[in-house]
Amino acid sequence: MDSVACQVGYVPFDYKAQNWSKSWDWKWQAVPIDLEMLPDLVPAAQPLGEITSQAAADSGIPVGLPLIAAAADKATEVLGAGCLEPHIGCLSYGSSATINTTHRKYIEVIPLIPPYPSAVPGAYSLEIQIYRGYWMVTWFKQQFGLREQNLAEARGLEAEDLFDDLVRAAPPGSDGLVLQPYWSPGLRFPGPEARGAVIGFSDAHTRAHLYRAILEGLAYALREGAEKTSKRSGVPITELRVAGGGSQSDAALQLTADIFGLPASRPHLYEASGLGAAIDAAVGSGIHPDFPAAITAMTRPGETFEPDPQVHARYDELYHGVYKQMYKQLQPLYKNMRK
Repeated sequence: MDSVACQVGYVPFDYKAQNWSKSWDWKWQAVPIDLEMLPDLVPAAQPLGEITSQAAADSGIPVGLPLIAAAADKATEVLGAGCLEPHIGCLSYGSSATINTTHRKYIEVIPLIPPYPSAVPGAYSLEIQIYRGYWMVTWFKQQFGLREQNLAEARGLEAEDLFDDLVRAAPPGSDGLVLQPYWSPGLRFPGPEARGAVIGFSDAHTRAHLYRAILEGLAYALREGAEKTSKRSGVPITELRVAGGGSQSDAALQLTADIFGLPASRPHLYEASGLGAAIDAAVGSGIHPDFPAAITAMTRPGETFEPDPQVHARYDELYHGVYKQMYKQLQPLYKNMRK
């Protein structure tokens, strides 16, 4: 048995019905799997079974304890961040950067790319993903961050703890340095030919400008994803929750609020995926009667970062005048590079 909300792979799954596909569906030919090989599906927050005596002996988990269905990592992160309503955008600043919203209606933000099952039964998690995402912070550290690595080692810190100083050393907009964060291509947004780009270099630019441009580029890409989501769903996104390891950076949160022009809050703890799974378990075992009650009791927004109107205006100009023009201008060159 498995959870409905864990089905996110290349299997014959009907994302709209949230069940295995009908026998006539083309997916059975594209991914030739026998139905007998697939598990029975249980909705999130429903029992999968109980801990057996053998499992208890092997794990130390008490025998008879209910095993409750949860969901995939991003779906539980959205739940743990408290994003049950479609007007709340959940940004994940992890190894992949994503924006998710929860809807009761099946909506394909990018045509033919289905929404994933939500950690809440019967709901959908609309997602746009920027591959690599905050992995780019690790890339920057490996390629350009030796100074911070040495300082962090001497002080007993993580190198990433010092990177906020780099963000503050460059002004909003990075003095015109604009980065397109397609270090890995997407399926249809961006296309499979996409590559990363950094444009606007001058003799004024430093490592700090490049690092700030990375964070700004990721936020620009997620803002574009948010706009696509709002356009397809008809529901404007009016507030943001930011989870994942990158959300621990105050500079990243302020920059995000300024680029979106929206308040950005981190959940009260950044490991929101584990908390979302716990919320599923709490509802499924009857500790809380429903998801709104569980969210009220178990999660809350932490610090909120408000956008600066003047800074937002500068970002808005760069976003519309430069960032959104980059892909269509560079796409022919990406196709040539791909050859």
